[in-house]
Amino acid sequence: MASTSETSAPATVSARRRSIAAPSRTQRLRYRLKVALREPTTTIGFLAAALFAYLIVVPIISMLSDAARVQFGDERRIKQDVGELTWYYLERVFASRVSYDLFWGPLVNTLSVSAGAIALSMLVGGTLAWLLSRTDMFGRRWFATALIVPYMLPAWTFALAWTTLFKNRTVGGQPGWLESLGFAPPDWLAYGQVPVTTILALHYSPFVILLFGNALRRFDSQLEDSARILGAGRLTVATKIIMPLMRPSLMSAMVLIFAKSLGEFGVPYVLGLPVNFDVLATSLYQNIASRQVGVGAVLAGSIMLIGIITITIDARLMKEARRFVTIGSKGSMNRLSPLGIMRLPATGFAALMFLLSVGLPLMTLMLSTVMRVPAKFTFDNFTLDYWIGTDLNTVALQTGILLSPDLWNAAWNSLRIVGMASLVSGLLGLLVGYVVARTPVRPLGTFLRQVTFLPYLVPGIAFAAAYLSLFAVPRGPIPALYGTTLILMLALIADQMPYASRAGIAAMMQLGKEPEEAAQIAGAGWFRRMTSIVIPIQKGSLTTGVLLPFISGIKGLSLFVVLAVPSTDVLTTYSLRLVDYNYTQAANAVVLIIAGLAYFGALLGQKLTKTNLAQGLGN
Repeated sequence: MASTSETSAPATVSARRRSIAAPSRTQRLRYRLKVALREPTTTIGFLAAALFAYLIVVPIISMLSDAARVQFGDERRIKQDVGELTWYYLERVFASRVSYDLFWGPLVNTLSVSAGAIALSMLVGGTLAWLLSRTDMFGRRWFATALIVPYMLPAWTFALAWTTLFKNRTVGGQPGWLESLGFAPPDWLAYGQVPVTTILALHYSPFVILLFGNALRRFDSQLEDSARILGAGRLTVATKIIMPLMRPSLMSAMVLIFAKSLGEFGVPYVLGLPVNFDVLATSLYQNIASRQVGVGAVLAGSIMLIGIITITIDARLMKEARRFVTIGSKGSMNRLSPLGIMRLPATGFAALMFLLSVGLPLMTLMLSTVMRVPAKFTFDNFTLDYWIGTDLNTVALQTGILLSPDLWNAAWNSLRIVGMASLVSGLLGLLVGYVVARTPVRPLGTFLRQVTFLPYLVPGIAFAAAYLSLFAVPRGPIPALYGTTLILMLALIADQMPYASRAGIAAMMQLGKEPEEAAQIAGAGWFRRMTSIVIPIQKGSLTTGVLLPFISGIKGLSLFVVLAVPSTDVLTTYSLRLVDYNYTQAANAVVLIIAGLAYFGALLGQKLTKTNLAQGLGN
C-alpha cells in the first residue's frame, strides 16, 4: 500500500503541473489574435471587411427595412407615422387588389419569358454546341468564337434592331421597316412576350454553347464505342450515356439563363412597355420612378430572393458535376463524328444562326442610322445627317449624334465612371485575394470571400434599388449621394466585385510566400512588397480584374437606369432616353457605339490575358 501511494503521488503532482501550465482556450485565442494583429494583412482584411459590409450588406439591409417601415408620403394612407413597422407594403404587393398588376402578373410574365428563353436557347445552343464540339462541321474554329458574340453585346441592342424592323403604329415615331414596305406586323410580333423571349434566347444561347460544349469536349468517346459494341443504338447511347453525364452542365446553363433573364431590364422595357407587358424588373423600375419606395423594396427583395435561390441551385449542380470522373480522364478520346452528307447543311445552320443573332441586328441598326425614311433603299434616301449633320429638324437633337455635346458628355461619364470603378474594383479584388490567401484569421478570409460574391446573387436592378434606399437621404456623416457620380461609382464597384475578387483570389492562391519573405528579410515593408513584387507578378490577373468589370459596366443598364440623372447620363441611359423620344436613328447610333466598345474591349481582354474567348467564358 505504501509503495502504491508513493508512486501515485508524483503522477498527481505532474498532472497538476500540466494543468497549471496549459493555457486556457481564451488565452490561446488572445495569443493568436495578438500574433495575427502584427501582420498588416489582418488589419487590411478587417478594413476591407468593414468597407464591403458597408458597400454591399448595408444597402441590402436598408432596402429590406424599407419594405417593413412606413415611408414618407404614405402616412395618411397607412395611418401610421413615418418609420413605424408595417405590413402594408407586403400586403399591397402580395395580397391586395393591385397585387396582380404589381407582382403576380409580372412574375408570371417573367417565368413564361424565362421558360421560353431556356427552351429555345437549349434547342439552338445545344445543337450548335454538339456541332462545334463533336462533329467535323466546316469552320468549327471560326464559329466557336463567332457564335458567342451575342453575349458580348448588350441585349437591348437586339431589342432596338427588332423594333426597327417590326415596329407598328401602336407607338409613335417613324414606322418600322416592314410597315414601310406595306406589311403591318401584329402587336404580338412587334411587342410583348414573343420578341422578348426570342431575343433573350438568342442572347443567352452562348451559355449553352459554352457550358454544354465544354462538357462535350471532355466527354470520352470510348464510352460510346463500348456501348455500340454491346449493341446499343444511337438513341440508347444518347439517352442512357451521354445525356445523364451532360445533365449537370445543361441544368447549370438553364439556371444561369433564368437568373440572367430575371434581372434583364432593357429588352422588356423597349419591347414590353408599349403593350403593358411587365416583368418584375420593369415593374420595379416603374414603382421606383413613381416614388413608391416601400412597394419597390418588396419587389426588389423578391427578385433578390429568387436570384439567390437560382444561383444556389447552380452551385449545387456544379458540385454535382464534379462527381462525373469519367469525363476528361487521362487517355480519354474525343473523336469527331463525321457528318457526311449533312456537313454542308449543318454549316449552313450555324451560319444562319450567326446571321440572325449578330449580322442582321447590327446591319439593321447600321442601315437605320443612314436612312431618312425607313426601308427606302434608294440613293437619295441615304444620309450621314444622323451622325454628323447640322440643323436637324428635331426638337431635342439639333445635330448629328457625333456633333452632339450630350453624346460626348455621356461618353465621358461612361469612360470616367466605369473606368475608375473598374480600376478600383480590380485593385480591391487583388487585395481581397491577398488577404484570403495570406491572413492567419481564417474566418476573416471566409467572410471576404462570401461578401464579395454576394452581389452576383442579386440582380442588377434590385441592387440599384438597394443603393437608392441607402444613399437617397443623408445618413449620419454620409450626405445624400443620389444624383452624383460617386453613387454610380460605388454601386458599380460593389456590383463588379464578384468578378474582380474571384480573379484576385485565383491569382493569389497560385503565388507562394517565398518572394515576399525574401523581401521582408531584406527589410522591405508591406507596401513596398505589394508594389514591387505582388502587383508586378500578378499584373495579368489585375488586368483581368479591371477589364471584366469595364466590359460589363460599359454595356450595363440596370444599375444606371435607376441611379443616374440627366447630369450623370452615361451612354446606356442616354440611348434609352433617345428611345423614349422616338429618335430611332440617333438611339441606334449610340447603341452601335456601345456595342463596339463592349466587343473590342472583350477582344482586348482576350489578347492581354492570352485566353481563348470561346472557352474562357464557360469556366
